[in-house]
Amino acid sequence: MSPFCISVLCSSYVYYSNVPKPDRELEVMGTSFAEIERLTLAGYAQAAASTNGRQYPEQVHPYRSEFQRDRERIIHSAAFRRLEYKTQVFVNHEGDNYRTRLTHTIEVAQISRSLARALQVNEDLAEAVALAHDLGHTPFGHSGEAILNKLLKDNGITDGFSHNRQSLRVVDILEQRYPEYRGLNLTYETREGIVKHETIYDLPTPQNFHPEWQCSLEGQIVNLADEIAYNSHDIDDGLRSRILTWEELGTLQLWRELYEESQRVYPHLDDRQRRHHLIRRMIDRQVTDVVDTTTRRLHDFGISTPDDVRTCPEVLVAFSTPFAAKLAAVKRHLFEHMYRHYRLIRMEQKARLILTRLFEAYMNNTDQIAPGFRRRMAGEETIILVCDYIAGMTDRFAMLEYKKLFDPFERV
Repeated sequence: MSPFCISVLCSSYVYYSNVPKPDRELEVMGTSFAEIERLTLAGYAQAAASTNGRQYPEQVHPYRSEFQRDRERIIHSAAFRRLEYKTQVFVNHEGDNYRTRLTHTIEVAQISRSLARALQVNEDLAEAVALAHDLGHTPFGHSGEAILNKLLKDNGITDGFSHNRQSLRVVDILEQRYPEYRGLNLTYETREGIVKHETIYDLPTPQNFHPEWQCSLEGQIVNLADEIAYNSHDIDDGLRSRILTWEELGTLQLWRELYEESQRVYPHLDDRQRRHHLIRRMIDRQVTDVVDTTTRRLHDFGISTPDDVRTCPEVLVAFSTPFAAKLAAVKRHLFEHMYRHYRLIRMEQKARLILTRLFEAYMNNTDQIAPGFRRRMAGEETIILVCDYIAGMTDRFAMLEYKKLFDPFERV
């Protein structure tokens, strides 16, 4: 079969879930779908033909893979749409050009696909995990998550709040779109990628997902894609907002190297063009380092199957040690000069006030929660009902709820 035919057929896999198999192996243009997968993915990739299946058995789709179906269910979910009005770094009304949780998620998905393709693993699974990894995030970004975590712990929930765990709850329970079951009924591998998502801001919560196993390579890719996205785009937004300065960034080795390369090739760019060029180069440099390093680690650890990935003593998708040191300096700079900037601290304090007052009001009287949501979540413990309701809010909805509840002149 020609490479062209293989590439065309890639988009038309049919995979098998935990349902009865068809009488004969489904085929496209005379080639079995399992064979297409074998020809186009590396041996260590997570093939959808060998998925661990769904919580509720479903018939296979005639022309979409199981991971493609996951991706599309996520994109059509209400929780995904709400990411448009959830904070990444800047609250939505701060400006139209700053990243939101939705645009960040799309950027993570794009980087995940690039990494997955370069490493010959399953792009659809990587994209599905990337699109779902922040579905459970609170309003007001990581500040909102920290506030809700403290409120839950102060009220007897020892595990507190984790947006990884909440993302799984969204896709398993809170999205109610199908008559046959609650949730989106995603595959095990997509759900595992959600709960095992790990960055410096995200801690994995892998109970019931074999915590002794490493995540699939596709899930590990999303971990790094998330970091690549915010390493780069937080600098972009920081320069755009003038919270970060060119002079300060020039003290960072990685930024200085990129700037000098850009200046040599394009000496006459204005600041806007220079910023765009540098951010593109920064993403490319990170992706290239991950591909080179991961390829080498796959060889060094003798990885040839998905089981080898699971049982490997170390995470395989990684930055090289020298490059990771350069990135660590970038992250320290962002924390010290951007995330702790007085403008963001002020917004954090507003978020604390808004979410704390809403939490207390709903805990005192759940009848103030929208009736439709209460009906859907009937039987849930009060504190879980309140947590689910607040975590699902957008920034602007939370602020509007605050005004309705506490401003006596606001219409309710």
